[in-house]
Parts: sequence; structure tokens; C-alpha cells
Amino acid sequence: MFFVGRHEAGRRLAGRLKHLRGADLVVLGLPRGGVPVAAEVARRLGAPLDVCLVRKLGVPFQPDLAMGAVGEGGVRVINDEVVRAAGITPRELAEAEAREEEVVESRARHYRGGRPPVPLAGRTVLVVDDGVATGATARAACRIARARGAARIVLAVPVAPHDWAERLGEDADDLVCLHAPRHFSAVGQFYPAGTTPIDDDEVVACLEEAVVHPVSTRPAPSGRAAARAREMDVPAGATLLRGRLTVPERAFGVVVFAHGGIGGRDSPRDRYVADGLNRAGFVTLLLDLLTDEEEAAADRAGAFDTALPARRLADATGRLRGEPECRGLAVGYFGTGTGTGAAAALRAAAEPDARIAAVVCRGGRPDLAGPRLPAVAAPTLLIAGGHDRPALGHHREALARLRCEHALAIVPGATHLFEEPGALRKVTDLARDWFVDHMPVPAAPVTPAHRRRRHPV
Repeated sequence: MFFVGRHEAGRRLAGRLKHLRGADLVVLGLPRGGVPVAAEVARRLGAPLDVCLVRKLGVPFQPDLAMGAVGEGGVRVINDEVVRAAGITPRELAEAEAREEEVVESRARHYRGGRPPVPLAGRTVLVVDDGVATGATARAACRIARARGAARIVLAVPVAPHDWAERLGEDADDLVCLHAPRHFSAVGQFYPAGTTPIDDDEVVACLEEAVVHPVSTRPAPSGRAAARAREMDVPAGATLLRGRLTVPERAFGVVVFAHGGIGGRDSPRDRYVADGLNRAGFVTLLLDLLTDEEEAAADRAGAFDTALPARRLADATGRLRGEPECRGLAVGYFGTGTGTGAAAALRAAAEPDARIAAVVCRGGRPDLAGPRLPAVAAPTLLIAGGHDRPALGHHREALARLRCEHALAIVPGATHLFEEPGALRKVTDLARDWFVDHMPVPAAPVTPAHRRRRHPV
């Protein structure tokens, strides 16, 4: 197994496709299994969802083996090699085509409920399935999209054989796959055993949800506006924390940086990561959780106090949710620094009313969150350097106590400051993908014109 389920596969696939967000995009899911995957992708990319009706032509005595496929508009793709090897006669092939074409027409009426297909002319079309085996169905879907006027076709799947690009030929302009193993027998082997097959009702539900809660399909402007940054004072209890809030033009979520020591607001490493998150559409807040005097006292005592910065982080988060730029957006934490930042982020996320969507920690001491770790509900990613053996031990200790969705990412060759060439970029990519995959995205990105009309999360 490689994926927890189709919706989880869709979230992960959307993370790989985030560069398409804001384009004049339509997402087409291949029924049945590809539709839940496509629904997650469409929701996270802010694109309309439709189906691409394709039916596999199974070999009569081995239905799971595709000898071709047919789709809407009379499109057909035949795998001549399979037809020859299986000894399929022209009559058998024609009968299979007629039977499956009738199913295509019937399902088109049922799935869409009488609605017309989403227009594809001149647009980028993202064809999504839950996996590719022979490629016949995917090729037919791409040809259908091309026949309907798509300007660009991207085929995206969670899993496919290692040689899938050769099988698809030139029917798609771009191919995206999360996992392409050499040992591949069927798509189902990469999903949990006993997974309930997708039925027609779930396909209809996904499409109706997309109709009831439509997204903005207006193309993004040709140039991306620079993110706006401002200094701000953030009350946290009786203390006033200094912070730097950076807001991209199109905001999809908020990430608060929990730096355990002083200088977090001006840390070049934190600002590097924050800049990468801004480019991905996240508001970022960098702030110090301790004053100079408190940090000095902690150093003299040789002890880590995680409760105080965690309380301040929780207070600051509550204040931040009321800022006009952040209303209605999900909030995530990025725990950073060599001291208490990671533990503070995890302790704050463990509070019953925290409502934190995702947590990422770079280095530090996440294990210092101790007994609060089992209470963390937000999906959590811990990032450690491959050459930072003490941190690896601390991270694995913390992972053993977490009960939420969690993962450990190791950056090869990196030490505790991630100063090695390319190490910090890898951290940024990991953090961005985790937040994109796990933070709920609003139906339409928040822009200055929307902010006063949205409700808090």
C-alpha cells in the first residue's frame, strides 16, 4: 500500500500540481475511481470539476485486461498488441465497443443530472485518475479533451508503471505521477486492502458538491504581484511580541513561525522558508516568542521552558485570526530554531480549541513537548538533517508519542542549521508541500476584495 485512500491520494497529487493554481483550468475525473481523486485536486486548485466518460474494453475472458477504450464523442483507442495476443476477432471487438458506448451515454446523463459538460475550449485540462495500468483509458480521455478544444492537456495520477510515459505517447502535453514503481501489477495494490469500490452515487455526490459550492474560474493576472510585508506588534498575554506579517496577493492559508530563541523575526533561514511559502500563496507571520532577557535567562539556567512560548504562540494565533488579511483562512505552525520552537508549536497545537490545520518542525527539540504530544491532532511533519544525529533521536522520540497523521523527513547530508548547499531549499519544498496537502483551501483564494466578507475559521 502507498496511499491511505483516494481522497488522500488526491490531496497529495494536488500538492504536486500547485503550479497550475490560478490558471484557466478544468479538472476531469475518470469514473469511477478517479473522481474522488479529481475532486480533491479541483477543490485545492480552485478549479471546476467534471467527468470524462471513458469505458475500458476488457478482454472477454480476462475483463481486467484492457484491449482498448471508448469515450464520449465516439473516441476509441485500441491496443493492437493485446488484441493480437488475445486472439480477439473483429466481431468481438465491435460488440465490446457497442456495449461500452451505450454505458458511456447512460452514465453521462446520470452523473451530470442533465447538466451540460464543462466547456474545455481554449483551456488547460487536467485529466485525473486513481492510477494508470495499461494507459488505454487515460489515452482515450486525453483524446476526448483534445477533440473538445483543450489548449493544453495534463494527465496526473497518483501511481503508474515505471514506463507509463512511453505507454501514453503524445496524447498528453504533460505527465505527472507521484509513484512509478518497477514492480506494478494493478492500481489496487497501492490502496488499502478491502477498500470499498467507488459507486455511481459517490461520483454523483462529488460532482454535485462541485456544483453547489462552485469555485472562481477566472484566470489569474499575467504577473504575480509582490507580497506585502509589514511590521506588527502582537499582544500575547502581558507581553508585546514583535512580528513581521507578509501577505501574498492571493492568500490560501496562514503559517505562523514559532522560533524558540531570539532573532526569529530576522532569521535568514526562517525568512528564506517564509519567502517560499509566500510564493505558494501562504500568509506568514515571523515572530519571537521570548524577549532578549528571557532568552538570556534560559541560557544561564541551561533549561528549556516550552510552556511559556506555547502559551504566547496560542495567544498570538488568536489575535492573528482577527487580522483582515487572515480572516477565514486555515492556520498552520512552522516550529523552527535550535531550541524550543518545535516543542512550542506542538504544545500550542495540542490545545483543545487550537484549530491548527498542520504543523511542520525544522530541527529543534520536538520531544520537549513531552506528554502533550499525544493530544496533537494536526497532521505533523518533522524535518531533520541526516548528519544531525542528536536531532534524529529527538525527532524519533517525538514521533513515537504522536497519535495524529505524522511523518519524518530527513534531508541527506544536512546538519542542525541546514547550511549545506540545497538543504534549506529542500526544507522549504517539504514544508510547502505538507501545508498544501493538509491545510483546507477556501473555495476561492482570499484577496483584498474578499477579506471583509469572510467568516473566521
